[in-house]
Amino acid sequence: MANLIFDYDGTLHQSMKTYAEAFRNTCKWLADKGFMEQREFTDDDISYWLGFNSTDMWSRFLPDAEPCIRETARIMLGEDMAERVERGEGALFPHAEEVLSELKSQGHRLIFLSNCRIKYMERHRRIFRLDRFFDFFYCCEEFDFLPKYQIFRLFSLNYDGQYIVIGDRFHDIETAEKNGLKSIGCGYGYGTAGELDSADIIVNDISEIPQAVKTLILT
Repeated sequence: MANLIFDYDGTLHQSMKTYAEAFRNTCKWLADKGFMEQREFTDDDISYWLGFNSTDMWSRFLPDAEPCIRETARIMLGEDMAERVERGEGALFPHAEEVLSELKSQGHRLIFLSNCRIKYMERHRRIFRLDRFFDFFYCCEEFDFLPKYQIFRLFSLNYDGQYIVIGDRFHDIETAEKNGLKSIGCGYGYGTAGELDSADIIVNDISEIPQAVKTLILT
């Protein structure tokens, strides 16, 4: 059996259901206040930022803004998303629960590793009852926003066995590459062209993950 490190947003969670409009609302406020130009954002424009930790995202998105403005925008977007998920607007990908249940029943250890903040992780843990599936939960805020590949090095000594990283963005594949691990790239998620090229296996539907895990364990 293996230690399966799962990314969350874009791998298990359909983040755009809550992120897209929260992002647009925040950018409208920024434009109305004169902190950025008015513009329209496509879903592809917006989904690019999923997978970055929120502080890094706003530093890259508004590099010339005052830190206090970026922090205000970060909080505003986060609170908007929180309200939406509490209202039931969020959702896991179809069949995500069945996939996680299957992997859990096979004896794998499931590890949650996300570039999110603690409140976000705990909210989704509660709303989607993620403790049914995951043995351990880690997020970047707990480690002072270190990259995922470094966070892995801090917790991996606690568990024996093979590791497989499963995710939709370059942060996940980087975690595998820099630590000599196998990886499954989730092509159905929010990654851009080329981000998953180095993955051992790329799946285009979440239901393909159990077979991909089995294949990697046997190779």
